[in-house]
Formats: sequence, C-alpha cells, structure tokens
Amino acid sequence: MPPEEAASPAELYPTHLEALRSRFDRALERGGYEGVLIASGPLSPWYEDDQSYPFKAYAWFKAWMPLVDVPDCFLHYVPGRRPVLVFHSPIDYWYKPPSAPQGYWTSHFDVEPVPDRAAARALLPQNLGDTVYLGPTFQELAGWGLKALNPPDLLRWIDYERAAKTPYEIACLREASRLGVRGQAAAARAFATGASEFDIQLAFLEACGLREQELPYNTIIALNEGAAVLHYQVLERRPPRERHSLLIDAGAEFAGYASDITRTHSYADADFAALIRNFDDVQQSLCASVHAGIDWRDVHLSAHRLVAELLHEADITTCDAEEAVDTGVSSVFLPHGIGHLLGLQVHDVGGLMRTPEGGEIPRPDGHPYLRLTRILEPGFVVTMEPGIYFIDQLLEPARHDARASRINWSRVASLHKFGGIRIEDDLAVSATGSENLTRDAFLHVR
Repeated sequence: MPPEEAASPAELYPTHLEALRSRFDRALERGGYEGVLIASGPLSPWYEDDQSYPFKAYAWFKAWMPLVDVPDCFLHYVPGRRPVLVFHSPIDYWYKPPSAPQGYWTSHFDVEPVPDRAAARALLPQNLGDTVYLGPTFQELAGWGLKALNPPDLLRWIDYERAAKTPYEIACLREASRLGVRGQAAAARAFATGASEFDIQLAFLEACGLREQELPYNTIIALNEGAAVLHYQVLERRPPRERHSLLIDAGAEFAGYASDITRTHSYADADFAALIRNFDDVQQSLCASVHAGIDWRDVHLSAHRLVAELLHEADITTCDAEEAVDTGVSSVFLPHGIGHLLGLQVHDVGGLMRTPEGGEIPRPDGHPYLRLTRILEPGFVVTMEPGIYFIDQLLEPARHDARASRINWSRVASLHKFGGIRIEDDLAVSATGSENLTRDAFLHVR
C-alpha cells in the first residue's frame, strides 16, 4: 500500500528531473557528446493520403516532461545548462494549434514557441556537431549537422537504467492505475447488463475520461471464445446470442505513463466463476513473491508450476504439476510470458539486457515469449499476468502427440466456450516486496 499522504507527481517532479539530468550527463560524457536533442516525433501520414496516424510522443521525450500530444517539439539539453523546450506552435486555422504549456513542470524549462521545423532549427545553436539526436527521424534532419542519430551505445546506457523508476514515475503509474481501474469497473458493469464488446469499450473510455488514441494500447475486450485470442482486436457491435465470459485487458495513461490491467468475468456460470477465484489466488501468490533480488525467470517458471497445480485441481489435466511442466503441457494452457517491465511504454525497454554495455539474459528453454529476464531491483515496475486459455491452435497438436493422455479433453470441451482466464496487476518493486498499484486502486474505485 502507498502512504496515505503519498507525494503528488508535481511535488516529486523536480527530483525526477535532477535524476534524469544526472543520468544523461553520465551518458553524454561517456559517449563524447556535448548535448542531446530529443524529439517528441513527427506526425506519420497514411500511405498516399492527406491524413496522419494518431500521434504518440517518443518515450524519452515524455520522460523529461508530460507533454504527450504535440508533434515536432524538441528538447535541447546541455549538461550544466537549463534545458530548452522548442515548442511547436504552428500558425494554423485548419487545425487548432496547441496551447502554450502550463503546469508544474514548465518552470524548469526555457520554452521557445516555433511555427515549424525550419524555425526550430534556426532557434537551436548553429553548430550541433557535438550533439546527439534521439527520436524518430524526418527528412530534413540530415541537414541539421548533428554528430549522431540514435546511437545504439548511448541508447543502451540510458535504456538499461530506465527500468528503475523514480518516485515521480511511480506516482504517475499509480495515477494511471487509478484511471484504468475506473474503466475496468465500468466495463464490468456494462458486461453484466448485456453490452456488446463495442459498448463495453465505450463504457471503459467514458469512465477513464480518455479518447481511444490517448490509451497506452488497444484494448482487448473479448467475450466468450474471443478470450482465447491473446491480443484479440475485434470489437463486435452486437452482443453474442449466449453470454458466458468477458476478458478485458485495458489500461490508461497519465502524464505519459501506462497502466496494464486485465480481469476476467463470468456471466452466470458458477463453475467458471469458481475457477476465476481460484486462479486469482494463484495470481496473488505470485504477486506476493515479488521483491528486489528475485530473478524474473524464476517467477515465470514458478507461475507454470502453480498454474499446472491449478489445472490438475480443476480436472483439466490428469498429471501432476511437475510432469505438466516437464512435458510442455502447462505451455498448452499458458503460452505467453508472465509479465514485463511497465513505464513510458507498455512493454518498456530493457527487459532482456544483461548490462548497459550489451548482451542479453537468455529466456528459459521452451519459453520464447518472456519479455523480462533481469533480476528485479527497487523501482522496477512489472506486470504480473498469468493465464490459462483454451486455444485451438495449441490444443490440436497436443491432441495428437504424447501430451494427449495428460489432458482431460471432456473438461477442456466444457470450458472451451469461455475462451480463457487472465488476471493482471501492476507491481512497483521494493527491497522487501512490492506495491500492487492495481489492487490498491480497486480498493478505492466506485
């Protein structure tokens, strides 16, 4: 649980900015650069069209300031100097120009409005020959005279450290969880009243107070068998004739930071509802095991053992947990990784990095989709998302090989209509345990 009087993002931001400056000071000195230019990113047009994709600001730009919706902005930072925000403010009557930045963070920057990229370049120092650029590239950038564009060595150094969040970042993630949980609660109510997938999506958005393009990722709202599609992307406009279950994987964003939350609901089936409750106990025992110093690969393998035990207790498999894991039966029902780093991106960077200098920590044999293999440190924020699914593409091969005798096929057939179960929480790691950002938010949701 967070302290009752936890500091707000505004109160924590100055210390966060100092931490960022220190991190970049070290990386720039190590790389031989005098300064860095970080872009929010350009608008990306559709192919052969005059419209653009929804804008998403570059993650490292968002790390410095919660300015997430304005393209073609630039942060110029030279160690020892006050950072400069080159703010894109076009003269336009086709679209409403962005308002001048306001809020707790703006007093820490020199804000310089410019109408376009040419004006942005004219405002920057004439000589950028010792400056490194980070962000999406664009055509004119080649003529800006920068020393390097997105050098892999510097990105490794800063990406490795990004896994450990500052208190400001955890406060933002806490707020993102609160927004996401509001949406989750509204979605559950809509499901209970018979809404379609599309209408459940609308309920989620309204409760969060966000537009679809402001979400950190496309929501997964799957009724019935759709829950067996791990990244289900369809929003059916009509409710199904029979309603069995809802799996909703949906989060919100606050100040550029994401939440990632999944819940599964039974409509009226008591047996499936009991299976969800028992699975929730498994998920919570995994959450309770998280603390700094633990190898995430061990958490993943432990998840397989616990899920295998539940599968046996639920009469879905006929073998014990050890045999189910050793023979790959558990992977038929749990084919994905147990979780990942969370932050400025839903699948935040650095999850496999061995050191800032390079190399990867390998995934366990037979588990190719794990996104995190590092030993957890204080400040890491991770998702915990075990699942069990009834996926035809995985069940059919198992039906015809040595795994077939270890699976209760009649029980699988009776559960197939529910698609599957996934429960996902976001955890902020500490030396002694973790703060469950998701469960804490559910305690206060209305």
